[in-house]
Amino acid sequence: MPGLILIGLVRFYQWVISPLLGPRCRYWPSCSSYTIEAIQVHGPLRGGWLAIKRILRCHPASTGGIDPVPGGPSEQLCREDPELDEQFRYRKPPPAED
Repeated sequence: MPGLILIGLVRFYQWVISPLLGPRCRYWPSCSSYTIEAIQVHGPLRGGWLAIKRILRCHPASTGGIDPVPGGPSEQLCREDPELDEQFRYRKPPPAED
């Protein structure tokens, strides 16, 4: 039950708040998707802890990239496609020319 409540809160963020803020996450899967997957795979306590650690890693100085949930479907996908990291690594836009 607590897991469903937490997932509901994350879904609310995804559907209502995130569209207003625009894409900000530097990782794949996004922090909100990571949180849902972590809670589904590991339960609300361990999954919530993994999500908090992930959110703290996602900041403007982070290079981002692939960061799958341990033991989750995203980790399996990474094993199947090792080139995924290059596709999702955050790159700063080139400086604007005057």
